[in-house]
Amino acid sequence: MQEPHVEEQSHLKRTLGLPSVLLFGLAYMAPLIVYGTYGVLAQASKDTAALAYLLALVAIAFTALSYGKLASLFPVAGSAYTYTRKTFNGHLGFMVGWATLLDYFFLPMVIWLIGAAYLNTAFPSVPTWIWIVSFIVLTSALNIVGIELAARFNIVLMVVQMAIVALFVALCWHYAAAAAGPRGIAMAEPFFKPHVPFAATMAGAAIAAYSYLGFDAVSTLTEETIDPKKTMPRAILWIALIGGAIFVLAAYTTQLAHPGVEFKDADSAAFEVAKMIGGDMFVTVFLAGLILAQFASGIAAQASVGRLLYAMGRDEVLPKRIFGFIHPKFKTPAINIAIAGVVGLIALKLDVATSTSFINFGAFLAFTAVNLCVVRIYLTGNHGDKKIGVVGGLIFPLIGAVADIWLLASLDKTALVLGVIWFVIGLAYLCWITRLFRQPPPEVAI
Repeated sequence: MQEPHVEEQSHLKRTLGLPSVLLFGLAYMAPLIVYGTYGVLAQASKDTAALAYLLALVAIAFTALSYGKLASLFPVAGSAYTYTRKTFNGHLGFMVGWATLLDYFFLPMVIWLIGAAYLNTAFPSVPTWIWIVSFIVLTSALNIVGIELAARFNIVLMVVQMAIVALFVALCWHYAAAAAGPRGIAMAEPFFKPHVPFAATMAGAAIAAYSYLGFDAVSTLTEETIDPKKTMPRAILWIALIGGAIFVLAAYTTQLAHPGVEFKDADSAAFEVAKMIGGDMFVTVFLAGLILAQFASGIAAQASVGRLLYAMGRDEVLPKRIFGFIHPKFKTPAINIAIAGVVGLIALKLDVATSTSFINFGAFLAFTAVNLCVVRIYLTGNHGDKKIGVVGGLIFPLIGAVADIWLLASLDKTALVLGVIWFVIGLAYLCWITRLFRQPPPEVAI
């Protein structure tokens, strides 16, 4: 039986309103990074990047509606893990949480690795490991001191990002208009390419979905959000829609300015486009913006993985003494944030391609589970005093689940193999802690 003072420490502090939650979600998505991955996505989708982002948005929007419903019904931290455990059972909840850890654990590492790669390009005399360690130390310190401080810091970073995105879009449009001359811009060209097979665009959409990952991550901040039953559903949907609009517009205007997929280096295609539309001065501003975007995204990503680990530790699925710890002064899951920082050090031995290859596996699996949770709640009628209709409770989540499974199947073989290996390891661990599934995973009352 727990002592009263221990129970008192197990509550996170509610300080976040709708604007702060929106900023965290958008910072996690890092809208400016749409340009950092543009070349790879354009080649994978055979020059239909804008359409790929739009198709991904359709799947994400339906899933966001499901997340919003569940965040309202279960206003606690934990995201897809918590929702699946409460809607189905502890075993499935654990496996969804394990799959989600694949996404959450490695995403901060990838963010820090990409940021370090950009800085190494600009300052080749400084070793990459110094940039990686600097990112980890700074973001860890901000997240341990408190989510409220990190939220205020994100305001400045997001303003800078949005200004650079707006300038990039305007310069692309001006360049395309000047290049087209009197004949005018072919407005439909980025979306309408009859010679491109739909499978190629879907392969691009599976990559494009990586950019949307922040919309679901904010559900882990539910216990730190003021009036979460109203705030969280709105925030989740708005983050998906706002982010999607930015991604589609950015890809669309970039395709207008630079049609085709011929780049000197696909990994840095946006730099080539930036120099083409704005010269050397704009390239410098653009690079600075990318670094700020990575830093803001790293703060939000690390905050989310810390809170997912906290939810699993609190339920004793992971050792509670370590993962369920809340710092007595800062009221943050300090140990979990530190663990995420230590995991980020793996970036010292990996490259971007390897570390990003299987992130989306866990994300799509979690998205599918969330949609199925809403379907189950609708079919069982266990939705309390919040009425769920057939459209919002059955049709929309089924569309979302099918779309997420389609995106999952569109991942490359390496991502699928690595994802399955991670899943099997989790299944073996679950088998061990439940004594061959003879007992449910441990949990505590919330």
